[in-house]
Amino acid sequence: MKHNVKEILSQMTLEEKAGMCSGLDFWHLKGVERLGVPSIMVSDGPHGLRKQEAAGDHLGINESIKAVCFPPAVLSACSFDPELMEKFGDVIGCEAQAADVSVVLGPGVNIKRSPICGRNFEYFSEDPHLAGELAAAFIKGVQRHNVGTSIKHFAANNQETRRMTCSSDVDERTLREIYLPAFERAVKESQPATVMCSYNMINDTYSSDNDWLLNQVLRDEWGFQGAVISDWGAVNERVVGLAAGMDIEMPASGGITDAEIVTAVRNGSLDETVLDRAVERILTLIFRWTENREVRTLTLEADHDFARRVAEESMVLMKNDGVLPLKREEKVLFVGEFAEKPRYQGGGSSHINSFKVSDALSAAKRLGQVSYAKGFSGQEDVYDETLAAEAVAMAKQMDKVVVFAGLPDSFESEGYDRTHMELPGCQNRLIEELAQVNTNLTVVLHNGAPVTMPWLNQVSGLVEAYLGGQAGGEAVVNILYGVVNPSGKLAETFPKKLSDNPAYLNFGGKEHVAYKEGIFVGYRYYDAKEMEVLFPFGHGHSYTSFAYSDLKLERNTMTDGETLNISVDVENTGSVPGKETVQLYVSDKTGKVQRPLRELKAFAKVSLAPGERKTVTMTLDERSFAWYSTDLHDWYVCSGDYEIAVGASSRDLRLCGTVCYQSKRALPLRIGRNTTVGDLLENEKTRPLGQLVLNRMNAFFGAGASPDDSDDAISDEMGQAIAYSQPLRGLLGFGIMTAEELQAAIDKYTG
Repeated sequence: MKHNVKEILSQMTLEEKAGMCSGLDFWHLKGVERLGVPSIMVSDGPHGLRKQEAAGDHLGINESIKAVCFPPAVLSACSFDPELMEKFGDVIGCEAQAADVSVVLGPGVNIKRSPICGRNFEYFSEDPHLAGELAAAFIKGVQRHNVGTSIKHFAANNQETRRMTCSSDVDERTLREIYLPAFERAVKESQPATVMCSYNMINDTYSSDNDWLLNQVLRDEWGFQGAVISDWGAVNERVVGLAAGMDIEMPASGGITDAEIVTAVRNGSLDETVLDRAVERILTLIFRWTENREVRTLTLEADHDFARRVAEESMVLMKNDGVLPLKREEKVLFVGEFAEKPRYQGGGSSHINSFKVSDALSAAKRLGQVSYAKGFSGQEDVYDETLAAEAVAMAKQMDKVVVFAGLPDSFESEGYDRTHMELPGCQNRLIEELAQVNTNLTVVLHNGAPVTMPWLNQVSGLVEAYLGGQAGGEAVVNILYGVVNPSGKLAETFPKKLSDNPAYLNFGGKEHVAYKEGIFVGYRYYDAKEMEVLFPFGHGHSYTSFAYSDLKLERNTMTDGETLNISVDVENTGSVPGKETVQLYVSDKTGKVQRPLRELKAFAKVSLAPGERKTVTMTLDERSFAWYSTDLHDWYVCSGDYEIAVGASSRDLRLCGTVCYQSKRALPLRIGRNTTVGDLLENEKTRPLGQLVLNRMNAFFGAGASPDDSDDAISDEMGQAIAYSQPLRGLLGFGIMTAEELQAAIDKYTG
């Protein structure tokens, strides 16, 4: 039955409309029984449903229904595979229909500003393009089943420390280029049913009160059509927030804020049409769900198998000095409690009550000759002499050793940030001891964010399994034994140490968090600094090899509104089938504005049989070359050359070409007393004035006169630098420029 939302809205009382704008309880939206408006349920679910049947909470304290825990975003992002992510969303959408869940609270696309953010395991990447592409695909998959999504947390929610009260102090360009684009791409491409506003303030205004963020940017600029829902407990001022575009307060307010809305409408401080628009969006959300129910049952076993596939496509082979894949006839020792009790998800609101969990030890015994030594506990940092000695003794007798290391649950979670990047000391110590007695040592990591690796040069193999979901144990064993050829690529940089991170001095502040690194986040910073890292963004090995050739740019010039197709041939030059992720980076060579050395602007994953070659084609548009101008309050491309580079990671670029961009737009001119001579000479329109002033300066100061001994102190380069940096006001006193001439220039170019 199709419902007429506007007709229902017209029949609602003021109190009923106000009531729709807050939750019924922890997980349900209110309905209006007399008008046939049902209550619907929302649930956490970016990587599996956390539907709570009894007392609800938002931090995973009370148990939820049995469900499938898929790999969290920290791992699935390493697939670099939008098609896989869309299928992932499709499976989640089917599960939501089967479980009577109308809105899945995800995906999380906040940028990984620092590796120690406690909630990084829920977020895709340090790169906004990758995060946006994967989020858009996931949303399409979920909403194919008329189940809503709630992309989160909007915006600049990049730490857990005082997350409910701190202000993220970010300049507009940085917001637009780093922290908003993933949301923007997902909204424009996939129209999520809801957007979840974050707890924090942005430049002293709470996200829930932020008209610029929710109305001007999200709705007016990006065209968002859905409802904005608060993070649980994120509402600051309810009436202010409603006017700013924050539609649904979660969880229930006990009627307190509903009454505030009613009072505001009655006293005229809130226009009732604002309330009506919010309620219309909420009713549309409710009826999209109720009018499109699907008869489904939970397919837990099949979904478990899909969870394994996602993990297999995403785990990253970080290092392999010939030790992998393992052979079935080899005697292999597994060490570490994570081998039998894996850490496969993070803590907090997204915690899934998995219906079963596979462990690596059980899976490996079906494939090879595997022994086990506990070595260390997975939940505490205590070096056990007896357990360690047993592991070392057994390692001496084995062909190969695999250590299952990682972070205990207590080391990272929603609600608090890590204070360091270290693994437990007991694990580091035992890994080094094992490496001394067996050189064929591989480490498998279970972690939600980067860690330091003091033993890296002592091990022969390294697999980043991250948090693998409930089927992660099977997945990692299939990779270790070569049943699956690893194809994951890092969605974040692994710095050598925490202090290398660009946010190091400004992360975790209390009242105000200064984003002083600006646009230089993740690899954008490390590459600009030419800094050595443990592993670069986009890194990942395979059991085969790939060759790149024949890079072709559709043309060598382009302009506003055009697109550019780039093709490259990729060949599997090894002996086993494999998948390669071709990454395309753009570098601005114009020198007109400070920009990162390179930025990811396209990527494509290709499957190749041994000896097979395929042509991969990617497309760039105007936005691929643009930076955000705060003068224009819009995206802008400088005219000039741009390098297009393709390769296997941000630091393994194989081929490059150049395109000349010819922009039809110009930045606004603002000539004033403090405009420099160099500024005038740099701009084509003001260059004649700049040359005139420069000539006058040369004449006044005697440039080119016969040198004497005193001239040795002033080089031509020094003289030019001083002249170019001279503000126009400084020329008035010398008579090089009159006040009338200066005012005439200001009027001509900025009037």
